[in-house]
Amino acid sequence: MNLYEHTIIARQDASPSELKQLTEKYSKIVEKNSGEIIKTENWGLLNLTYLIKKNKKGSYIHFKIKGKGKVIEELERNEAIDKKLLRYLTVKVKDFDLNTNYFQKKEESEKIEKKETTKN
Repeated sequence: MNLYEHTIIARQDASPSELKQLTEKYSKIVEKNSGEIIKTENWGLLNLTYLIKKNKKGSYIHFKIKGKGKVIEELERNEAIDKKLLRYLTVKVKDFDLNTNYFQKKEESEKIEKKETTKN
């Protein structure tokens, strides 16, 4: 089984319920093709470096997937025809970093750090 990090960028006008539907839709595609979603992260609405299909911002959703190459082929085939998505990217990795959340707000990360230090 291979390990992949897969990120999709949805249109900036997508509602939270639409983002949830997109997450569920692509999670089901992975599971149907005998893959496994290890972790899903919603990075939120971020500025794009340049305009993509007349959008200045995009909602990022990041998946950590364990599966075979056919899972990614099917996933990307479906994403290529989805009008709600601006871009997608898949990277094959050797290990997952499940501890670090790079797009977490500073206040939230400080609270988590305090909780972890009080446990130890």
